[in-house]
Amino acid sequence: MAEKVNDDYPGNAKPMSDEQLKAIATAEYQKNANNKEQEVKIYDFPTEIVELPSKGLMYPKDNPLSKGTIEMKYMSAKEEDILTNQSFIKQGVVLDKLFRALIVSTIEYNDLLLCDKNAIMVAARVLGYGKDYEIKIQSPTSGEIIEYTVDLTTLKENEIDWTVHVQGKNTFEFTLPHSKRTVTLKLITQRDQNKIEAEAKGLKKVKKTAGATTLLKHMIVAIDGEEEPQKIRNFIDKELLAIDSRAIRIYYKSITPDINMSVEVPDGESGDTFRHLVSPGLDFFWPDADI
Repeated sequence: MAEKVNDDYPGNAKPMSDEQLKAIATAEYQKNANNKEQEVKIYDFPTEIVELPSKGLMYPKDNPLSKGTIEMKYMSAKEEDILTNQSFIKQGVVLDKLFRALIVSTIEYNDLLLCDKNAIMVAARVLGYGKDYEIKIQSPTSGEIIEYTVDLTTLKENEIDWTVHVQGKNTFEFTLPHSKRTVTLKLITQRDQNKIEAEAKGLKKVKKTAGATTLLKHMIVAIDGEEEPQKIRNFIDKELLAIDSRAIRIYYKSITPDINMSVEVPDGESGDTFRHLVSPGLDFFWPDADI
């Protein structure tokens, strides 16, 4: 007869106390209550499924965002209150507050890639105020002010190199053209963006600006396989040449799925067109409001 290795499994476990049974029952009740609240959250209002530019490829397989879609609700008057919240506006978090309120899917917001966040921004505008976004821009040739209506549903995604993308992997190796060093990059997430903004505020307090290098310090995760953060920062501050820095930015753009926010605008009576980059701000969501 084989010997039992563990006397506690499965036959000789001690009976649970009343306190333990009560704790289990309470946890189960709270779980069921949370599930009911989630059902109300999902089905109490109209929603739409939004496709993410990343197709979910750069997220771990166990992350809900790996499905490549996200569910969002239509904007209500309650969300309009967020847009006019002066405290949120001063803190620079008003749009993040809005997107969090509109996202129905159970996700960790800070896991979002910024490229996917851009798609959420466009979807939020369409679900809130419709697809037509009116802009006024100056013609680069005649100088006249042109009024143009952008159909946000016609915005396309950038063409990128999908061959480097593998499900669940958000790291990409790139050999620098001048130094021949190999850098490992990652696409920036909302969590990274929070850190970048915090670092920028800190530099501003001591009257320094380092936007380009700060971004690189969060974008690069290894140099020739070396992942020690301080060594990466030293390399960027002391060794990285401008020619290699530019090459990183070009490569990063070539592998980043995103919404193309540039549109072709008719140039007055000439019939020609010029390209204009739509730069969304608060007026992107509420153009008639004085905010």
